[in-house]
Amino acid sequence: MKMEVFSTHTPELFQTAVRRAAELLRAGEVVALPTETVYGLAANALDETAVAKIFQIKGRPAHNPIIVHVASLGMAQACVSVWPEIAGKFAHSFWPGPLTLVLPRAENIPALVTAGGATVGVRWPSHPFIQAVIRECGFPLAAPSANLSNQLSPTNAEHVRSQLAGKIPLLVDGGQSQVGIESTVLDLSGSPPRVLRPGMIRAESLAAVVWPLADDRGLRNDGSLKSPGQLKKHYSPKAKLLVASWKNDADLATQVASWKLSMAKVHIVAHTRIPAGCLAENVSVIPHDAEAFARALYVELHRCDAAGAELIVVEAPPETSAWAGIADRLRRAAT
Repeated sequence: MKMEVFSTHTPELFQTAVRRAAELLRAGEVVALPTETVYGLAANALDETAVAKIFQIKGRPAHNPIIVHVASLGMAQACVSVWPEIAGKFAHSFWPGPLTLVLPRAENIPALVTAGGATVGVRWPSHPFIQAVIRECGFPLAAPSANLSNQLSPTNAEHVRSQLAGKIPLLVDGGQSQVGIESTVLDLSGSPPRVLRPGMIRAESLAAVVWPLADDRGLRNDGSLKSPGQLKKHYSPKAKLLVASWKNDADLATQVASWKLSMAKVHIVAHTRIPAGCLAENVSVIPHDAEAFARALYVELHRCDAAGAELIVVEAPPETSAWAGIADRLRRAAT
């Protein structure tokens, strides 16, 4: 399959890309679109046949549910059977934005979207392009990350191209994702609300809306997953990944030595302790700032893979709520 690539950097190109994406989505096709978190692989969320194509293209296991993306509060409410007052409070505080709310699903949402479960994750993204496409289509979009299952999520169009060229008819290049990791997922189907997947919205910000909050394994009563991001191994580069802390270069070298690899095949991603004893081209430095680190993390992991790394050593993030989403992604990637 030949993949068209549309740009969005002028108003005219933006509108042309919106029309083409909507045309394909209305025809039951799957397209790759930018969001503020990561690029998504989108299909009509109300069309089970179209959603099935997402699973086939990604090689995604059927037990892993997909988030539904909307472009209005009314569209979100139409995707669920119950819209409690607390959902309105979180929507008012964080939508449009990188927060997914898990609620009882409406009958119009295919069981395939929810992995057969009774709840659905709904998000109103803030990226103007996917908003425009959803409005043009008039229906919500099921859209997991636009990558092969369990591999690194894409945060720019080249990342999508490297994994999905030949598999989808359209890729829309909307530039670099500004959040950089997947959304925070909050389960509102029970009490108290539970964080199923941390993201870049801090727990303190969520707790300001309602208290208490709980952490959860993200399982329904039947053992099925309530949301994506619950698999033990996820968001993984091709190279092995080690999350480590080191006091100095000697300490780092000792930890790396156990892998019995040439240092030319070891890449370092640091934010505080910058190693001097490694090949300069194999060392990446991301600012010691959670938001900046999240924006750059997948970019650096993709770059390390492309450079032929066999081991990527990422400096452990601080153990604070601001870094919780980053720590979660690194832990799953290193599994």
